[in-house]
Amino acid sequence: MSLIARLRAYAADAFGIAPPTEAVEDDEHLAATALLVHVARADGVLAPAETERLARVVRGRYAATAEAADALIARASSFDAETRDVAMLVEMIGRDADGPERRRLLAMAWSVAGADGAVDEFEEALVWRLGKLLGFDDGAIAGARGEGLAGRVPTK
Repeated sequence: MSLIARLRAYAADAFGIAPPTEAVEDDEHLAATALLVHVARADGVLAPAETERLARVVRGRYAATAEAADALIARASSFDAETRDVAMLVEMIGRDADGPERRRLLAMAWSVAGADGAVDEFEEALVWRLGKLLGFDDGAIAGARGEGLAGRVPTK
C-alpha cells in the first residue's frame, strides 16, 4: 500500500470516513505520470517526440481522452517540479501494485526515454534506477527496456 493510501486509510479509520477509490487511483496515476515526465526531462531536452510519446502512453493508460491526458501531464509536470524525488514518486505508486502494472510503467519509461531516437546516459541511469526501485532485477529491467524501445508497451 502506498504512503498516501496508508494515510488515507488511517484518516478514514480515525474519522469514520471512507476514502474514495478514485482519489487513490488519481494519486497513483499522478505519481506514475510524474515519473514519466521526469524521464522525459532527464537529458535536459524535452524533444517534441518525447512530448508526443508521453501524451500517447498517458492517454493509453491513465486518461480516457487527449484533453484528460494533457491535464494529467500538466499536473504531473508541476508535481515533478515540486518533488524531484523519484523514490517518493515510486512510494506513491506503492510496491503493492502488481508486477505487470509495475513492468508496464517501466516499459513506458523506456519508451518515453527513447522517443527521440536515443537513450541518453542520464535517461538510462534514471530508468534503470526506477526499475530497481520498482523491485526488478537486471534481467527484467533489460526485458522492459527491449519492450519499451521497440514500442511494445501494453496500455491496458
